[in-house]
Amino acid sequence: MADNMPVSSGRQRTRTWARWLGLGVGVTLIGAALATELRKPAEERTWQGRIAGRVPYDLRPPTLARVHERLWNPADRCILVPTVFGVGWTVNLGRLLEPWVAELPQPVPTWLGAALMGALGH
Repeated sequence: MADNMPVSSGRQRTRTWARWLGLGVGVTLIGAALATELRKPAEERTWQGRIAGRVPYDLRPPTLARVHERLWNPADRCILVPTVFGVGWTVNLGRLLEPWVAELPQPVPTWLGAALMGALGH
């Protein structure tokens, strides 16, 4: 073996294999979501739903309202919520971080308080 030939480690091969597996699963899920919608008559397509009744998908163009609803919604008890665009779930940061935001020391600077209260929907 030549000295300049790269030697791949078992760990590197595992990472490469895992990346291909993840890509394959992702492409398969997106394909299943598209197939689900394209099987419906055009007037019944919503471009959102669940694959096999479990995995959520939303293929509609994202809106700011939906981004806010999914990423910062402390009123929703769920931490994992359907993604804004694509297949799977995303983290509801509003639910996850609300306890820490509520405990910020007082007085909070006016600009920070206004931003946080706006994000919390107050």
